[in-house]
Amino acid sequence: MKIRSLKNNTLYTVLAILSILSCSSDLDTSEVPANKYISIPDSSFEKILIEQNIDSDNTVNGKILKSDAEKVSILDLNKEQHFGNIEDLRGIEGFTNLTKLTAISHQITSVDLSNNQLLDTLYLIGNHLKEISFVKNPNLVLIDIQANELESIKGLSYATKLKKLNASWNHLETFNIQNPSIEVLHISQNLLTELNIDGAINLKNLLLTSNKLTLLNTSSNTKLETLLTSDNQIENISIENNRNLTHLYITSNNLNSLDVSNNLKLIELKVDRNPNLTCIKKHYNQNIPSTSLSTYQTISSNCN
Repeated sequence: MKIRSLKNNTLYTVLAILSILSCSSDLDTSEVPANKYISIPDSSFEKILIEQNIDSDNTVNGKILKSDAEKVSILDLNKEQHFGNIEDLRGIEGFTNLTKLTAISHQITSVDLSNNQLLDTLYLIGNHLKEISFVKNPNLVLIDIQANELESIKGLSYATKLKKLNASWNHLETFNIQNPSIEVLHISQNLLTELNIDGAINLKNLLLTSNKLTLLNTSSNTKLETLLTSDNQIENISIENNRNLTHLYITSNNLNSLDVSNNLKLIELKVDRNPNLTCIKKHYNQNIPSTSLSTYQTISSNCN
């Protein structure tokens, strides 16, 4: 009887231990619900997140906890001198508290930042971007997306605080921005044939060098101070409403006439290499401290 009782007690003890271990195992290895994760398809992207102690499981497994992503406000994907690795930035939509994003000289082809509503500063320079989408980004102040292969930019009207946009060295053919907050717009070295900036009423600095524009309308941009539009195909331009203009570079175009007589704040004028432009009209007592002219050009109050 004693032997049987001992065996029974031992059996009960073993079963109890196994039960406890089973419960403990369930607690330790139970999977986090799938909806707690964000998919990170690009392993290079995830490796950087691990390296920066953002992805807490320290495993390249194509996912990151939402709670990990939501802790991040500044994400610099070049922090450890990483360049050229990331091709896919999907997963960035989970970084809902992101205010600044830097990803320079990777191989990113498209990105949708619609869910990053706190984003105010963006550097996506030198990637292979063909399309970028902003739909719900009211806090964006600075966007630098130069040196990509951009053909379209969507949703800039939602960036209601945007001050500076640099989209130079891309493949843009047309561009329309009606955002009244924008003050600095750089779109040099593109393929622009059409530009509409009528609604950019606070624009102060406009850089459009090396495009294919034949017409430029800045009549609504009365706060414009600097206009650099050399190396285009502009035939006519009216700047009579741009009375705050201080710098005008319009060399290497096809101008037939140019009247700067209303631009009394002008301190620098570059207008050489316009084969059909021989006389630039100024106000009779206007002094422009710095000018660049071709040998066949003059500045006069009488260009009749």
